[in-house]
Amino acid sequence: MTYPFSCSVFIGTSLDGFIAREDGDLHWLTSRGEAAGGDLGYQEFIDGIDTVVMGRGTYEPGLSYDPWPHEGRYVAVLSTTLEQGPDPRVTVYRDLDRLLHALAERGTKSVYVDGGQVIRAFLRAGLIDRITITTVPVLLGTGLPLFGPFGGDVPLGHVSTKVFDAGVVQSTYRVIQAG
Repeated sequence: MTYPFSCSVFIGTSLDGFIAREDGDLHWLTSRGEAAGGDLGYQEFIDGIDTVVMGRGTYEPGLSYDPWPHEGRYVAVLSTTLEQGPDPRVTVYRDLDRLLHALAERGTKSVYVDGGQVIRAFLRAGLIDRITITTVPVLLGTGLPLFGPFGGDVPLGHVSTKVFDAGVVQSTYRVIQAG
């Protein structure tokens, strides 16, 4: 099925492809990101987004952010275990199909897809249009990977690459959909 919204990824990784340490720690990313100077294009990206979709593993660490980074946007958490209701800023969905139908009914235009498992689910479903990966020059050796099995190749077209201070490199790709 085709949906009336676009889905984009904007995420940081270590050079060896991890989005967090195994315990969820992001200090390796935030400390080096600050050294690169500025928001690395995040504000321009998020200004064009009306909906954020993330998994529980991304949502729960974000509870400590003050202020809430998604103010003014619809936030959906895709989770089979998170309780619905305690946080009025988010709506919890148990499965991808219900989430997608709800987004279409809401008139969603642009979705920021965040979190490794959710990104992989959207890629497997052929829903991601654009991926921006900011690579920090550090090797973690182990951690939570951005990518995993997809059930086939995901062809990408290079859009741009930028190099920031501290050796941070950001590449944007469009996902080439079959058909």
